[in-house]
Amino acid sequence: MRTFERSLPMSLLKAREAVMKRFIPHLRAHDLSPQQWRVLRALYDNEGLEISTLSERCFLLMPSLSRIVQNLETRQLVSRRIAEHDQRCSIISLTPSGHELVELMAPESEARYAHITQIFGYGKLELLYELLDELVEKLEEADKSTLEK
Repeated sequence: MRTFERSLPMSLLKAREAVMKRFIPHLRAHDLSPQQWRVLRALYDNEGLEISTLSERCFLLMPSLSRIVQNLETRQLVSRRIAEHDQRCSIISLTPSGHELVELMAPESEARYAHITQIFGYGKLELLYELLDELVEKLEEADKSTLEK
């Protein structure tokens, strides 16, 4: 068995923690958790998302996402409406306050990305994105071919 430190899940977790260490103080300054920020960012890039789609995009289980959305609704950062095509589906959208918060936080977030890019290198960071995307793609393809058998 490979060593604990060289396991892929541990390497990915260490990298995530090293990156998040740069972002968490900024999130806390705005009273946001990383998961709440993930939801706000996903909604910022979309006019509104079905809650199941939002769950998939943010890699959050539905019970966790429901609590997060409820908290963000209470803070008037997101709104929920019933989908026209299916009364059982909720559409989650940013409110104007939520949109303003993301735009307020964006420059500081980009400054953190710039810092990471400066110390790691633009080319290496782009390569890392490509390799991680490829890893996900290959594992998903392998899962599909296993299910088809």
